[in-house]
Amino acid sequence: MLMRPFSRGLSPWREMSRLQREMNRLLSGTSQWPGLSGAPSYPAMNVWTDQDGAVVTAEMPGINADDIDISVQEDTLTLRGNRAPDEVPEGGTYHRRERGAGQFTRSLQLPFQVEAGKVEASYAKGILSITLPRAEADKPKKITIKAG
Repeated sequence: MLMRPFSRGLSPWREMSRLQREMNRLLSGTSQWPGLSGAPSYPAMNVWTDQDGAVVTAEMPGINADDIDISVQEDTLTLRGNRAPDEVPEGGTYHRRERGAGQFTRSLQLPFQVEAGKVEASYAKGILSITLPRAEADKPKKITIKAG
């Protein structure tokens, strides 16, 4: 007797629906630019933290430092900017277009308050580095135990 997978009470329609939900979950991504569905948020960031603060690096190739706006409010870092589109020669058409262009905004909530007046930023080789010192009031305090 030939055993079919659906002869054991499994519905092929239920399985197809489950597969469709899984594919939608895998392929659904929010994109900052139209046409780049599934693309990660822009710019890509790395964040390191310790008890003194945080360092954020962001990939921003092809963007002038003057076109980047950095703001910090309490525990939130926000990057805003504009990436100009590539110039296509007259009569040329794109064969493949993966790099987005236009305005972007990306906010990142840190696990502590930031001393906004002491934030430093540098930009080299398309990488933006931001040093965010932790606010003194938010730093962990060592408690001394009095012996009685």
